[in-house]
Amino acid sequence: MTFKELETYLWGAATYLRGFIDAGDYKQYIFPLLFYKRICDVYDEEYAEALKESDGDLEYAAFDENHRFKIPADAHWSKIRSTTTNVGQAINKALNEIQKVNSQQLQGIFGDADWTNKERLSDEMLCHLIEHFSSKNLNIKNVPNDELGNAYEFLIKKFADDSGHTAAEFYTNRTVVKLMTLIADPQEKESIYDPTCGSGGLLLNCAMMLKEHGKEYRTLRLYGQEINLITSGIARMNMLLHGFEEFDVVRGNTLSNPLFLEYDQLKQFDVVLANPPYSIKSWDQTAFTNDVWGRNIWGTPPQGCADYAFQQHIMKSLKPDTGRCVILWPHGILFRDAEKEMRRKMIESDCVDCIIGLGANLFYNSPMEACLLICRMKKPENRHGKILFINAVDEVRKDKAISMLEERHIEKIFKAYKDYQDIEGFAKVVSNQQILENNATLNISQYVSRLAVKDDVQKLSFLEIYSQWDNNRKELREALNKLVTE
Repeated sequence: MTFKELETYLWGAATYLRGFIDAGDYKQYIFPLLFYKRICDVYDEEYAEALKESDGDLEYAAFDENHRFKIPADAHWSKIRSTTTNVGQAINKALNEIQKVNSQQLQGIFGDADWTNKERLSDEMLCHLIEHFSSKNLNIKNVPNDELGNAYEFLIKKFADDSGHTAAEFYTNRTVVKLMTLIADPQEKESIYDPTCGSGGLLLNCAMMLKEHGKEYRTLRLYGQEINLITSGIARMNMLLHGFEEFDVVRGNTLSNPLFLEYDQLKQFDVVLANPPYSIKSWDQTAFTNDVWGRNIWGTPPQGCADYAFQQHIMKSLKPDTGRCVILWPHGILFRDAEKEMRRKMIESDCVDCIIGLGANLFYNSPMEACLLICRMKKPENRHGKILFINAVDEVRKDKAISMLEERHIEKIFKAYKDYQDIEGFAKVVSNQQILENNATLNISQYVSRLAVKDDVQKLSFLEIYSQWDNNRKELREALNKLVTE
């Protein structure tokens, strides 16, 4: 299949659900079926190859050693395809059986969708959906891992576009992800962690970038935690469909129950990339005040906003030598009064490397402006006691639904970060002491004004501007008259 055919095929499956379930719920049905179809088709491909190798030995072809995943005969896609009544029940049974016999790799991966609810999923509708998926063979020969992985990412974005307010639960704007990955600069054999990993896009992008640069991307160790059951399953499917096996994505609440531990302490990583849920109110502030993992290094955030609880968790999860993080936040974390003392302690620790202000509408569920908070546990010597501010609010392509960073925007921002120098109207290196004296605010506009006018810009009087406008107006009218007469 061409990539365009693959996109049409995958998105076409969602059309069968329109009118039956909300767009925000598509993912809990389409992703499990896609993954189910893929592993069954790959199983058949492996079986055929083993049969050929063994000159038709059926017993050898069925050996578990010849297959990445075990697929019991009564749980195979072909069995479901031949079912016409109680189809949802048959799907549910098959998925549970596959999870059971592949418990180490696939336990819980299919989520908890209610396949047996005939009010939402009639036998007729499910049969049409299964026939649609059956129209293409998703084995590796027909659809290699990279192609299916890219198509899977396409489907994640389409669901985000279609589902509106629920999108941020599992999708981060991929143009922002690219910028974050460039800044984090992951290296071979490093460990990458996302404490609120969604569909795993930030983790996967690190591996994909290394692959593009010709490096051994499979040596990366990828770790993610996600509170939502179906979204954590989507992340695991995403990894597997991209051909990755060395990863660990777990389900749980990162603030109340961090699951990556080592020697009775939080496990530490080389890189942390994250787009945490912002300003959440339902969290256990009392427990964080006496946090057993020692994450309240700067203090306890207010009940109505857990942003700095996530940020402090991230800092405790960084290795003391190589640890660095790039976190996507709303601008409020830079200047809110309620968090001033925590912000002051963060600045005094000299871990903040750079603050990058991004444009509006880059979050899927909010038009607010975004920013990147970049920290390093061990900053380069020439950056000690300093923070670089980059005001890139205007470096964005604005669309109605969701804005994005174009390649030129990414290159300009990344170059400014690497150079770490003043750029009039765009970037400014400021001492920690100056920031502390300025009430510990990290508000970018306090240090970099995007309204700065360069000396070489021609300054015109009002009369000159009016004259130019009048001439342009006359030229336009003449052009239109000429067009009409011709």
